[in-house]
Amino acid sequence: MAAENCSDGIPNPNPCYLQKFRLYETRSNFYMIGRDKNRIIWRVLKIDRLDHSELTILEDPTTYSEIECCDLLRRIHEGNRSTGGLKFVTACYGIVGFVKFLGPYYMLLITKRRKIGAICGHTIYAISKSEMISIPNSPVQSNMAYSKNEKRYKKLLCTVDLTKDFFFSYSYNVMHSLQRNLCMDVTTVVDYETMFVWNEFLTRGIRNNLKNTLWTIALVYGFFKQVTISVSGRDLKLTLIARRSRHYAGTRYLKRGVNEKGRVANDVETEQIVFEDVPEGYPTEISSVVQNRGSIPLFWSQESSRLNLKPDIMLSKKDPDYEATRQHFENLARRYGNPIIILNLIKRFEKRPRETILRAEFANAIRFINKSLTNENRLRFLHWDLNRHSRKGTNVLALLGRVADHALNLTGIFYCQVTPNCRPEGLLNLSCLVRNDECSAQIPYDKSDNVVKLVTDVGTDKQNCSEHIKPPMFQSGVLRTNCIDCLDRTNVAQYAYGLMALGRQLHAMGFTDSQTIDQNSPLAEDLMGIYETMGDTLAMQYGGSAAHNKIFCQRRGQWKAATQSQEFFRTLQRYYSNAYMDAEKQSAINL
Repeated sequence: MAAENCSDGIPNPNPCYLQKFRLYETRSNFYMIGRDKNRIIWRVLKIDRLDHSELTILEDPTTYSEIECCDLLRRIHEGNRSTGGLKFVTACYGIVGFVKFLGPYYMLLITKRRKIGAICGHTIYAISKSEMISIPNSPVQSNMAYSKNEKRYKKLLCTVDLTKDFFFSYSYNVMHSLQRNLCMDVTTVVDYETMFVWNEFLTRGIRNNLKNTLWTIALVYGFFKQVTISVSGRDLKLTLIARRSRHYAGTRYLKRGVNEKGRVANDVETEQIVFEDVPEGYPTEISSVVQNRGSIPLFWSQESSRLNLKPDIMLSKKDPDYEATRQHFENLARRYGNPIIILNLIKRFEKRPRETILRAEFANAIRFINKSLTNENRLRFLHWDLNRHSRKGTNVLALLGRVADHALNLTGIFYCQVTPNCRPEGLLNLSCLVRNDECSAQIPYDKSDNVVKLVTDVGTDKQNCSEHIKPPMFQSGVLRTNCIDCLDRTNVAQYAYGLMALGRQLHAMGFTDSQTIDQNSPLAEDLMGIYETMGDTLAMQYGGSAAHNKIFCQRRGQWKAATQSQEFFRTLQRYYSNAYMDAEKQSAINL
């Protein structure tokens, strides 16, 4: 949701956001009243109900007070008294979008929300209830609105449950990483074009019409979990976010590999944020680290079968120069910088070749692409057969931790201090990032991502501040992990990376003397539980069952027979979902 600029063309350093809405109707129009959190700014949106074929939306440019807005509603009621007057429809918390199938337009609203966390003083919400409202008045609706196909499309869209795994914020760009948010130009509006906003298409009409995003919310799909952890006697907030890409999205066997634009299936960005849980509600030090997972970027597929639990892998040879693969890694470099480190967890040997087919072709693709790259920008590629190492009885998490440590040495993490005198709603302004003049050369600059050089601003007490300021740290590059499904094995590797990264984050913030965390510590156990929950959530979205967590179960000392029973059940659940449920689920995503 975009900020309300209270001055002509000049961005407000403390912007306001519309957060609560009330929808009213007359026979000819809907009127939506939006207000900010502090009940200072009131705005009005009018939606025409007489034209069933076009969506006509008008925004009143006037900013009202509460009394003025009530007076306006009274006058609208009086002017429409002959046709029934003005009637209250529902309270809501933002527009998800507008959709049209064969008949009228429908408006999707959030009617109940719940708080699931906060970042830098900005609240993050999930959806508890949504509603689809037909725009045209009943007398002007065409017969198509009641047709069999129209009802089928409505039912199909409703199978996408907005109350599960979608989240949003009015004032924080939750579709972007913390580092990008802190380094972005403060005048930048909410970026609906990003790959992580799932209702981009549904909101395109109103956004293009009004030239703002005051009335809509940007929905991110994936996973969000925020918990309190205790380190050295101090409480910290640990936040784990998974953002699923809307591009080439779908279910396990129906979306595999890469498409012609270099977008891969099951593309998920994972961010781990840590800050101190201070009473004021916003941090003075904060750190984040980002990693990525995604399907092997080749043209390959598997046909789901009701007779075969493990369908054959079919590799296409239609891209001999690996152009789509190259585009994929170029996109990663634009998003995260270099180096790109690839951790490939699939099998290195099989009696009947399946995964090994992709392993060999993936290696060929990386070799081919690296020939045209400079040594500095070359893709760093590591094959590591997780299944083989786990069968040998080795400490898989310890070995993966060494890989993670190497990757973090190459990419670094993001860390910064923020001025304690910044208010929560202004915390993401550039002036809130504290640093001294010696750090200028360390700050990245990337025009393509609208990242700007951070200006030196240490608040009002520059003389005393510089003694206590730590230089900011920036992440450049990313670890990209994959197995076949990018679910089970990948999640184990992502936990190992998250644990190693957490050690560095806590060390940077001064909470620990060491950069590593003991794998047997309660903190490691807590983090494993969060990653396990994330893995189950992402696996349900893409694969139709919770993740296979054999390594996590073994780590906790769970009874082997119980683990085997759980794994068998999840295999059957995933098979049933893939064979019988995925076609309808894919159609809903496409719609």
